[in-house]
Amino acid sequence: MHFDIPDLRLFIHVAEANSLTGGARRACLSTAAASMRIKSLEGQLGSRLFYRDSQGVELTPAGHDLLVHARAIMRQVDYIKDEFSQYAEGESGHLRIFANTTAVSDFMPDVLASFLVNRPGVTIDLQERLTNDIIRGVVDGSTDLGVVAGPVSPHKKLEIIPFSVDRLVVVTRKDHELATRRAVSFIETLRYSHIGLREGSTLFNFLKEQSSETGSTLQMRIQVFGFESACRMVSRGVGISILPRSIAQRYADFLDIATIDLEDDWAERERSLIVREFDALPKCGKELVEKIRNLSSPEATHKLKESDPALAQSIKKEE
Repeated sequence: MHFDIPDLRLFIHVAEANSLTGGARRACLSTAAASMRIKSLEGQLGSRLFYRDSQGVELTPAGHDLLVHARAIMRQVDYIKDEFSQYAEGESGHLRIFANTTAVSDFMPDVLASFLVNRPGVTIDLQERLTNDIIRGVVDGSTDLGVVAGPVSPHKKLEIIPFSVDRLVVVTRKDHELATRRAVSFIETLRYSHIGLREGSTLFNFLKEQSSETGSTLQMRIQVFGFESACRMVSRGVGISILPRSIAQRYADFLDIATIDLEDDWAERERSLIVREFDALPKCGKELVEKIRNLSSPEATHKLKESDPALAQSIKKEE
């Protein structure tokens, strides 16, 4: 059995486009030539890879299996190119990262900025995704690295690298009746109107699931795009919010808000990096993982305070 790299790349293009014509266009081939190559690949495997109809193509079960392997193979090919291009052109590489709302909005931009500034040949595609989509993306090879918060079930195709702890807290105005409390349960907060992040954000979906488990409804007064908007709404007395402590404390310095601990066990969430195989990452990927792990250690956070206080505050491990 023999596989051509261009054929595997073509197969991925067709699968992602759900169209033979679209896949052929991405591969710079005619539709007829693409069709012949796909049929040849199916012949070698002895399996049908696509269902074909007038609307386009759809992967068969065998096609889904091949897509996982094909993506892994193509990533390894790209990694090899990246590794050896360093000798001729200096360090280079490309990483795709799927991350949750907190990571994308809070600490990852600062981490990536300090990482990229000294690596002009490295490019990064950072995308916000839901936790299940992040895990699925790492498993099926559609992303190099995932950043999640909360428990991750062990999986034979995942390496889980914890790097810090993130705690959710209740954010209120300083004159709110809850502001005098040291701690409060999540179910108690459901008596008040909440200010949440937009529909589809990781944190919003997580809190929605928690409220459903209590048999109650999360009363959303307004949903906003970012954490700063949520804190500003709270400071004006629109409602309360549940946010990561590191973010709330950042805005508490200049807004009229207070933070109250959540008593629920799930409020403390371990942040983790997830990869399919650490040793298979390109050099720049390994360096980024190590950078995040080192910066989140108490010693590194202390050293970072003078040079970049915002970054240290964002990614430090909470006591």
